[in-house]
Amino acid sequence: MPPLTWLVLGDKIGDNAQVELIADALGWPFERKSLVFLPQFRTGKPRFRPTLSHLDRDLSAALEAPWPDLIITIGRRPSMAALAVRELSGNRSRVVMIGRPRRLPELALGVVTPQYSVPAADNVMHLDYPLMKIDTDAILAEKSAHAASMSRLPRPLTAVLVGGSTSPFVLDVGAAKQLLAQTRKCCVGGTNYLSTSRRTDAAVVDYLADTMREDERLYRWQPDDPDNPYLGLLAHADRVVVTCDSISMMMEAARLGKPLAIFEVPTLFTPSQKTRRRMARALDPTVGGNKRFKRWLYTSGPMSFPRDLGRMQRALVAEGVAVPLGAPFPPPHAGLPDESQAVAARIRALFHGQ
Repeated sequence: MPPLTWLVLGDKIGDNAQVELIADALGWPFERKSLVFLPQFRTGKPRFRPTLSHLDRDLSAALEAPWPDLIITIGRRPSMAALAVRELSGNRSRVVMIGRPRRLPELALGVVTPQYSVPAADNVMHLDYPLMKIDTDAILAEKSAHAASMSRLPRPLTAVLVGGSTSPFVLDVGAAKQLLAQTRKCCVGGTNYLSTSRRTDAAVVDYLADTMREDERLYRWQPDDPDNPYLGLLAHADRVVVTCDSISMMMEAARLGKPLAIFEVPTLFTPSQKTRRRMARALDPTVGGNKRFKRWLYTSGPMSFPRDLGRMQRALVAEGVAVPLGAPFPPPHAGLPDESQAVAARIRALFHGQ
């Protein structure tokens, strides 16, 4: 009989999709345990510890016996609940945490995505790329739906996917001017089709709309818009430009094998962020001396493993599937490998012989 498996999920769609991807690769029956957090913890960060105190217990799925054999989770708040369930089960439930692992000695497996600096360990699996499933059926459907409008555009068709400000990246009007100037310089001829997103600032959208040329197109993102051309644009594009603030958009283009160029969004660090960055570099557990002490700080102490959002961009460039915007586009390729099956194999090994 397969292990009783729970997917402990939060309110972030992208995070939940990574958990679901692993569950699908496993092929075991599972229960979704969707959590709702108390208002003060929906944006504010609770102190990380095994607890259910940050949950709205009336709105969240019930977390009660029979306790699961396996919990797959991701993110700070769901992981706190997963570790609390582990304690309630008498430490019988095995927790697999995706992303930045916390309380590492208590995990059966930490599945570490590339932006985090986590040292090697028996219960750590490092991935080359973030887990992300391309919905090929949805892309094919959108490709068909937008075939008539896209076929009328002069080629090559360059999809320019515009994200938005997220610390430390500042995608303001000044950055948008740089993006547009660099895109026009390296993408001559054909059609440059810009698509904004949920995080794109209104002033940036207005600037882009005011400066569009006759040979360019702009989609203004709107919530729940059935005519959003994003997937259709990805399907039809001959090449893609993405702002580096969005790992998900970079990965979608790379997984489709599209020639990809990445625009370096300017960064801005507050004095406290600069201090934390210097401390994180000094205490990085994967480099330098005193690794044993550093490892203790991150696995059992108050520190969380350092994050470097630029690491994903550098990895794509090093692999030859992307270039900095302004360099010649790389050729099309077969797409990135699916690592979900390898993760599933590691999880099955936890129950080998049972």
